[in-house]
Amino acid sequence: MKVDGKNEGIPLSGTDCIIKPQVALSAYTSYRVGGPAEWLVAPRSSESLQASVAYAKEHQLSITVLGAGSNLLISDDGIPGLVIATRHMRHTNFDTETGMVTFAAGESIPALAWAAAELGWEGFEWAVGIPGTIGGAVVMNAGAHNSCIADMLVSIEVLTPDGTLQILSGEQLNYSYRTSVLQGSNLIVTQATLQLQPGADPAEVTARTKQHKEHRLATQPYHLPSCGSVFRNPTPHSAGRLIEQTGLKGFQIGQAQVAQRHANFIVNCGGATANDIFNLIRHVQYQVQERWSIGLHPEVKMMGEFQTA
Repeated sequence: MKVDGKNEGIPLSGTDCIIKPQVALSAYTSYRVGGPAEWLVAPRSSESLQASVAYAKEHQLSITVLGAGSNLLISDDGIPGLVIATRHMRHTNFDTETGMVTFAAGESIPALAWAAAELGWEGFEWAVGIPGTIGGAVVMNAGAHNSCIADMLVSIEVLTPDGTLQILSGEQLNYSYRTSVLQGSNLIVTQATLQLQPGADPAEVTARTKQHKEHRLATQPYHLPSCGSVFRNPTPHSAGRLIEQTGLKGFQIGQAQVAQRHANFIVNCGGATANDIFNLIRHVQYQVQERWSIGLHPEVKMMGEFQTA
């Protein structure tokens, strides 16, 4: 498929979206690494999302969905096909009668945690430090401070491969630690409904939310690009503690470093490549396996082809 004109993109019929060629994905991930998307589109509504999927089918393009890119490592070679960035799909509805709140897939989790707190709605304070979108949080069952999305999810709306919208209950997602049936599926989350508890003192909920945020900032290295926690905690152990006791804090490959502040973070010190980060992940896995006979499983999702050092 070729682009007409000056490489400016292709208007998506019936929408306000432009399908753009060769877009650098480093701007779409919190790691600030990654090669180009062959094609990229950023729908703002379910209708535009449906049109984007239909376009990909018509032109036989594979589909990759990106939210905030906060739990993602994209290879230096980029991603073929059509990348759909859902971060601009935003709307929120607080139902004061039921205590349920519906968020579009592209809504920012920290922003929603603050919004709920300011209304005096309890239950989402823990999420303020998670730098992702609702869509991504639903797919991976994001969590912190002994809470997670599965604890409060009522239902989600998804776009199916045949282009129709379908409602799924929380029970249908088969949630477990940092995973759901949505991972690896061809369903695209468009919105989610959570059960919160309205009626509390907004000042008290806001204060608790602020405490969660301050704890995150004090214990985790948010001053450098990262994906958050790299590895799942292998029960009953802490991945960060295992990595630290293996002596890997500060270890670098290229400009990718095991963070000094929290060993389960790998940070981009400036100019790291995706391969630097990938090879550091593999090195940490190997060293922890050798020392403790414990396998660490990445929480970060990897997309594309990587070169092993």
